[in-house]
Amino acid sequence: MLTDTIAAIATASGEGSIAIIRVSGNESISFVEPLFRSTTPLSLAQSHTIHYGHIVDGGVVVEEVLISVMRAPRTFTRENIVEINCHGGTVAAQNILKLLLARGVRLAEPGEFTKRAFLNGRIDLSQAEAVIDLIRAKSDRAFKIAMRQSTGVLSDQIRNIRNQLLQLIAHLEVNIDYPEHDTPDLTNRHICEQCGGVAEHISHLIRDASRGKMLREGIVTAIVGRPNVGKSSLLNALVKENRAIVTDIPGTTRDIIEEYIVLNGIPLKLLDTAGIRETTDLVEQIGVEKSREAIEAADLILFVLNNNQELIQEELELLASANQKPVIICVNKTDLQTNIDLVKLQSVLSNQQQIVLLSVKGNIGFHELEQAIADLFFEGSIEADDLTYVSNVRHIHLLEQSIQALNDAIEATEVGMPIDIIQLDIRNAWELLGLIIGESVGESLLDQIFSQFCLGK
Repeated sequence: MLTDTIAAIATASGEGSIAIIRVSGNESISFVEPLFRSTTPLSLAQSHTIHYGHIVDGGVVVEEVLISVMRAPRTFTRENIVEINCHGGTVAAQNILKLLLARGVRLAEPGEFTKRAFLNGRIDLSQAEAVIDLIRAKSDRAFKIAMRQSTGVLSDQIRNIRNQLLQLIAHLEVNIDYPEHDTPDLTNRHICEQCGGVAEHISHLIRDASRGKMLREGIVTAIVGRPNVGKSSLLNALVKENRAIVTDIPGTTRDIIEEYIVLNGIPLKLLDTAGIRETTDLVEQIGVEKSREAIEAADLILFVLNNNQELIQEELELLASANQKPVIICVNKTDLQTNIDLVKLQSVLSNQQQIVLLSVKGNIGFHELEQAIADLFFEGSIEADDLTYVSNVRHIHLLEQSIQALNDAIEATEVGMPIDIIQLDIRNAWELLGLIIGESVGESLLDQIFSQFCLGK
């Protein structure tokens, strides 16, 4: 399959100004040339040039196009690539794709262009996975993180760590082959120092992993509280449109409303929930149950209270039930008379809970809310330009496993296990790190990773 010429529509479906059909393979130029009528044959075209002409079918003009010719190896896949730019919409691009498939070109599988770039050695596996992060980025910072990873910043760190482990493995193999030159105390100290240092380096990457994951996927944020405290109004204010129905009638929201926003560079997946209260309404009961489930699933809870009303026991109990999660108490309606006991409220808060005074109606307190979120998750500031955030779940799992393998090696050294047994743990860590950049990876894992890509990427 790696020698096939493949093609796919690389632009999103629907109406648009242009559409692009991407063709890759060593024979891609010869497949497209018979369909292209122009003053310059594609076979004579220089690399990285664009040519105007028409796609024809048996002499009948099908479409007016611009064709880009890129010759191997200076291409994304390191194969010859032809990109056909035609008018937007679905009809023109589909007609051209059908002509290519009729000539024997194969329809590309999801992510197959990027997969070929990996298999042909242009990028490693972590860089390939960064491509999908670029596509899915929901904020500028998430995009910058993915862009840094796509340039190989994480790969370089992983390779440096693996080189340290490889040197240690080589040192141990010498001791195994020539035990008469071995000084056990010196060797054991060297093993513990090297493994401990590498484990600390990996731990540093993992510590920033939760931040990277949140910047990539968004902080799941549940807006909760009893009816008519202003939950839906807060959602509408954050989204900047009337996304949720707002009335004076308690229990208006019956189901979870989801919206994505970017608040001061922080992507949030907002969940507006039904007001939590005792009710005999069956539909509202289901909504309340969904609200409690949203609290369990959330990374952050915006607990909305009414400044004009006294605290009730049900609110205090709900707040206590969420004491294991980051909570921001949004005391809304501060434009009205204060009847809530803020001193009592402050006394029951945990370290991960803080109060922000809001007036959604008066557009007051939103800057403080943004800062409170940054304080909870990013220690007050968000940096993405010069940090290597590991946000890929597969990478995080492999890093954690490699630390465990190194800790096993240290423990085995301390209890006096033979060096050849200790070496197995260190080699295991080295191989696990290799899976991140694709140094040792199976076909099934590759299929699983690239199946997440869209067609044409």
